[in-house]
Amino acid sequence: IVSPTFTLIQQYEGTLPLYHMDLYRISSAEEFEMIGGEELLYSNGVAIVEWSEKIAEMLPDTTLFVDIDIMPNEDRVITLQGADI
Repeated sequence: IVSPTFTLIQQYEGTLPLYHMDLYRISSAEEFEMIGGEELLYSNGVAIVEWSEKIAEMLPDTTLFVDIDIMPNEDRVITLQGADI
C-alpha cells in the first residue's frame, strides 16, 4: 500500500473496503468533510487515517490509534490506544 499523499484518499476493494487517507495536505476538518471523508469514516469499511489529529472531532468512538516510533537502533515501538484496548 502506497501513501495516498497526492490523492488524499485511496480506496482498496476486498471483503471490506479499505480507505487509506493521508490528511497532511488538508487544512481543516471542514475541507475533509467537503471531500466526503466523514462519510467514509462511518461506512461499512475500514479507514486508515494518517494525520488524524486534523479531524479529531470527527473520529468515531471506536477509533483504534496506532503509533509507530522508530528507535535509534531502528527497532519499532508500536503503541495501540482506543476504547476497547
